[in-house]
Amino acid sequence: MTKEERYQALLPQAEALCEGETDMIAKMANISALLHREMGFWWTGFYRVVPHPQPLSFQERGAVRAVSPSLERRGGQGGEAELVLGPFQGPVACTRIAYGRGVCGTAWKERRTIVVPDVEQFPGHIACSSESRSEIVVPVFEGEEVIAVLDIDSRDLATFDDTDRLWLEKIAACLPG
Repeated sequence: MTKEERYQALLPQAEALCEGETDMIAKMANISALLHREMGFWWTGFYRVVPHPQPLSFQERGAVRAVSPSLERRGGQGGEAELVLGPFQGPVACTRIAYGRGVCGTAWKERRTIVVPDVEQFPGHIACSSESRSEIVVPVFEGEEVIAVLDIDSRDLATFDDTDRLWLEKIAACLPG
């Protein structure tokens, strides 16, 4: 079975896993497990766009307030949010990634899928593991806003191409809603 045929078979499964489910974490968990098992990737998972907690003022100390109302909007503004590790399959991973940093932060900032044939050649690559050789990162949109990224790593060089980009973008589109 070709890569294209495997993705064609996976898309309806991904859609079925997301249909009717309202919890984003549950959907991310099932999609990462599905892709990891069926495609045999080395690391498959999500990073969620999460607002930075704003330090409390003197008057607010002791109050139970984790996020300033002005920061409730996820994503879009560097410095107001970061990528935080979500559901994944594979070895341990980096926990937090800044806006515009590494492949994940760059895909978030540029609002586009990034395919990296050799991670050693990507400026500012974050080496969570020295075993990762190639990577693809797909932004997950809710409306116009990036709410997460799907990050997939391979132990082999040049694993990902336009076929992966096309189908992973379709699968990522199943998540919101």
